[in-house]
Amino acid sequence: MAPHPDPHSLAGRKAELRRTALAARDALDPDARRTASATIADTLLGLKPLRAASLVAGYWPIRSEVDPRPVMKALAERGTRIALPHVTPDGLVFREWMSGATLVRGQFGLSEPDPSLPAVAPDALLVPLAAFDAEGRRLGYGRGYYDGAIARLSEGRTLLTIGICYAAQEVPEVPVEPHDKSLSAIVTEARTFHFEGTRG
Repeated sequence: MAPHPDPHSLAGRKAELRRTALAARDALDPDARRTASATIADTLLGLKPLRAASLVAGYWPIRSEVDPRPVMKALAERGTRIALPHVTPDGLVFREWMSGATLVRGQFGLSEPDPSLPAVAPDALLVPLAAFDAEGRRLGYGRGYYDGAIARLSEGRTLLTIGICYAAQEVPEVPVEPHDKSLSAIVTEARTFHFEGTRG
């Protein structure tokens, strides 16, 4: 059995924040989660920078995550191309997805696009998270997949990154390491946090 992280170390602090925030998310009433997801979807669809993106990567929700599928469907109906993440040995790769296309079971119980499809480079990401703070710092699930993808996709260009989560997942401060990437915006059912030109 792996030893528990030292609670006083950075890894230990992150693990405790992640555990607390995910427990708060899981404790939300399912009806409240559905209502909150709908509110978040409405807010996202009102963001001009997201509407202007030509290729948006969402994700297929697991457990108690915010459900972005209504947003992906609405964007696709407006003509936006949609992609989904695929976990590979080299990190997170995005592949275009059409509504109704069959998904395959990936690592960690994820539903992913056909791995034979070519990789694409989205210009906007809807990012799931475990916890966040009001400065735009995101705490993921501990594997660094999105941090790596954000670093790669933002090389030489502007990448819109919008974290979506419930207000219950906010913490006073997320400790950061050099590889941790802040977000352009965070949308909850209670408030939208703008950080990098995402108003509108």
